[in-house]
Amino acid sequence: MRIEAGSGRSSLPDFRHTALGEVGSTNTEALQLARAGDTGHHWITAIRQTAGRGRRGRSWMSEPGNLYASLLLIDAAPVEKLGALPLAVAVAVYDAIRAVMPPGGNPVTIKWPNDILVGGKKICGILLEGERLADGRQALVIGCGINIAVLPDHGLYPVTSLRVEGSTVSPDQIFAHLYQTMAEILAIWNYGGGISAMIERWRSSAGGIGQKITVNLPDRSLVGIFTGIDEDGRLVLDLGSGMIERIAAGDVFFG
Repeated sequence: MRIEAGSGRSSLPDFRHTALGEVGSTNTEALQLARAGDTGHHWITAIRQTAGRGRRGRSWMSEPGNLYASLLLIDAAPVEKLGALPLAVAVAVYDAIRAVMPPGGNPVTIKWPNDILVGGKKICGILLEGERLADGRQALVIGCGINIAVLPDHGLYPVTSLRVEGSTVSPDQIFAHLYQTMAEILAIWNYGGGISAMIERWRSSAGGIGQKITVNLPDRSLVGIFTGIDEDGRLVLDLGSGMIERIAAGDVFFG
C-alpha cells in the first residue's frame, strides 16, 4: 500500500522486501522499480554488488558477507525538506548498528551528515539518490552498505567491521534490525513534518561536536570548530574571528 504525503505516517506493515543474489547496484534496481511504477516502501537487498557506488561517484567494493540494501521511497517529503532526510537515515542506521554491538564495545557515533563510526572508524556507507519520474512522482532511494565481515578499503577514512568490533551478526540479522529502525525513524520523520525531532535525535548521537575538523568542498578546504548543525541540517563551522560557515555538503575529517 502507498501512503500519500500528508495522509499519515508510514508504519512497519507498509514496507516490502525483495532479496536478490548478485546485482550491479541495489540503488539501480530500486530506481528501475520506481520507473516501472513501484509504489515505494520497498527494500532491495543483494548478496553481492558488481557496480556498487558511493558519494561523488566513487566505487564501492561489495563482496559477499556485508549488507547491501536500498529502500525506495516515493514522495518522501516536499523537495525543500529533503535536504534533512540524510540525518534521519543516519539515525536509523545508527540505531540498528548499536542494537547488535557487544556490551562494552567501542562507541557508535554519527559523523556529519550520515557516516556511522565505531571507535572513530567508518562502518557504513549511505548514499541517497533521487529522480523525478515521468508521471511526476519523486523517487528517492536510500542505499546502505554495512561492513559485517568484509573490510572495503576506499582510502578516505579508516574503516572497521562488525566482526572486528566483536559482533557475530549476519547480514540477515542486521537487516532485520534496520528494517525495524528505518520504519520507526521514517514515522517520526513523517514526510518532513518531523525535522526538528530528527535533528535532536541526530545531535544526541553525533560525534565530534566541539572539535577541530577539516571540511573538504569541491573547490576548497575549510578548517574550524564543528559547533553542531542548524535547523536545516547544515554543518555549522566556526572559522574563528566571528566567522561562521554553514555547509550543506562536504567530506569531514577530524583533527
